[in-house]
This record gives sequence, C-alpha cells and structure tokens, in this order.
Amino acid sequence: MIVKMTNKDKGFYEYMGKFFGSRLVERQTNDRIYDDNNKQWYILLEKEEVKAFVSANNNKIKNIYTTDNKYLEKILNKMIKDGGIITSVVTNKYVDVYEKCGLKVSKDNYYKNFVEIYM
Repeated sequence: MIVKMTNKDKGFYEYMGKFFGSRLVERQTNDRIYDDNNKQWYILLEKEEVKAFVSANNNKIKNIYTTDNKYLEKILNKMIKDGGIITSVVTNKYVDVYEKCGLKVSKDNYYKNFVEIYM
C-alpha cells in the first residue's frame, strides 16, 4: 500500500522517524533525508513497515530510498500517474528503476553520486 503524507500528518514520524539522520540510508543513497515542511511523501508500506519512499515538492523529487527496486518502481509509477515528475536530481543508485518506469536519465550532468531524471 502506498500512502501520501506530509510531516504534519498523524503517524508520519512513526513511519519515517528512523530514516532521518540514518547512516545506513545515507550510505545506500549518498543522500541525507530531511523532513522539510514543503515535502509530500509517497511511502510504500508492507505490513506497516516502510519498504520504500520518495519525497517531492511540486512533483520535483527530493529524496528516494528503497529496500527493493520493485517497491520503488511502484511508487514512481504512481507518481507518474498522479501528475508526473518534473526534472529532478536524484541518487544514481536506482538508474535501472528510473528507466524501467519510462523516465529519462540525463547523460550530460556532472554529478558524482546523482543523476538528473525527467519525463
């Protein structure tokens, strides 16, 4: 099940609190996760456990994390269906998933650990 939340929603920190400041997540994604007020979170839950999440601000992706690429694929497809994804700079760890979902990956960027994706 995919739920959409903000940091103001009841239960948000019960699901997401352990990811903020997590060195495990940072090592996997090369990115730090912050609970900024302007983010909408797409959170994939399985048996009340977070399996993946994507945060976005006005359809621009800010953070991505998944325990398995199949979960991330479900979230990205939902986001595309719900209104699309505008050009975003995201971790390069999931390039295969981005492309599988029909997103384009820029080959002309100069980021060490990130890529630019767009529809």
